[in-house]
Amino acid sequence: MSDIQRTNVAARYSDVAVHQGTIYLAGQIADDPTQDIRGQTAQVLATVDKLLQQHDSDKTRILQCVIYLSDISLFAGMNDVWDNWVPKGSAPPRATVEARLFAPEYLVEMVVTAAQR
Repeated sequence: MSDIQRTNVAARYSDVAVHQGTIYLAGQIADDPTQDIRGQTAQVLATVDKLLQQHDSDKTRILQCVIYLSDISLFAGMNDVWDNWVPKGSAPPRATVEARLFAPEYLVEMVVTAAQR
């Protein structure tokens, strides 16, 4: 038996990998790419919440988050949603960069690493 647990394994990637109490999420994008940056960010964070809960964790246990924006001018809108989502005193180390995402309608993608309880 492997000491690495993977969830929703596809040919190219897994949605989640867990190793020695650390949860690694694949890049998360919005379910509805027609939303603006605030809507897409809210959808991504809801997915992060769900995946962390499914793997015995929550947003207070995030170790790191890397955020990719299709345009850095979207930074303030993404931060509006992020700031209301992240618990006070639990903001994780974070990087935000501008990057071309896999399809132009997607505005934000987040990669999260967290600790299990």
